[in-house]
Amino acid sequence: MWLGIPGQIVEFVDRENHIATADVSGVRRNVNVGLLDQADVGDWVLIHVGFALSKIDDEEARATIEFLEQLGDPYEQELAELRTSSIE
Repeated sequence: MWLGIPGQIVEFVDRENHIATADVSGVRRNVNVGLLDQADVGDWVLIHVGFALSKIDDEEARATIEFLEQLGDPYEQELAELRTSSIE
């Protein structure tokens, strides 16, 4: 399990309860953004166990995704697990 995986917020499902949909390498998941001071559509966040822990910039998101992709199978397995619980 990863400490944090980058995801980009694509929409808010329930602003009152801090629930947003994030795209994680093509897999969409609902995540809780309540730990962040502010989150907007288009923001990159680090996600762990369904919570957005921090905002990151585009460069950090890209670099982290590239690193994770280089890991190969462990990253693919994590994405496969995300797909089984995705919203689409």
